[in-house]
Amino acid sequence: MEGNPCDRSDAMLNVGLTGGIAGGKSTVAKMFQDKSAFLIDFDVLVRSVQKPGALAWEKIVENFGSEILREDGTINREILGDIVFGDKEKLEKLNEIVHPLVLEEWERQIADIKKKTPHAIIISDIPLLIEVGKVDAVDMVVLVYVSPEEQVRRLVERDGYSREEALVRLDSQMSIDEKLMYSDLVVDNGGSLDETRKQVDDVWERLLEREKQIVNIGDSN
Repeated sequence: MEGNPCDRSDAMLNVGLTGGIAGGKSTVAKMFQDKSAFLIDFDVLVRSVQKPGALAWEKIVENFGSEILREDGTINREILGDIVFGDKEKLEKLNEIVHPLVLEEWERQIADIKKKTPHAIIISDIPLLIEVGKVDAVDMVVLVYVSPEEQVRRLVERDGYSREEALVRLDSQMSIDEKLMYSDLVVDNGGSLDETRKQVDDVWERLLEREKQIVNIGDSN
């Protein structure tokens, strides 16, 4: 993908929302959506390009075998996750298959939103935004932060993983603390929902201000 899919001349603000596994990013994304942001969920995009018969589906089955499939032909993400999260080369291969197709669909959806709503604020929920080197493809990065220990606790309680399994998944990603260095704004999601919502309110106001700045820059040119 070349350049920034968000054309600043149209005063649209494309925000990359990222975080770590079990960080509650989907909850925060929904809060932004409730405030009238347009949401592009990369997990949804990934599922769409992996539908049975799709190009990504064919390449994934070719590389990882038919044992990753359910009876209806859909990919069992838990089985696939068990295969790739403990093997860096296999994880990189999976990303190599899926990411280009997902990014292509992302660009298409952004263009569609921009055509209909030129002054939109888009929240692109991208778990691996930093890892795949797409920070420059968004206008701002908002990080949903929870401590590594809290990530492990949630994986154990929410998904039933052992502590060792949770740590393997955590180790397969860039650490949440390292992601802080790439972030413009942070939502700490380690507390209550009310505390998270207050932070989202504050971040939303800052996003609105940024979008106004883009409008003013466009008007002055």
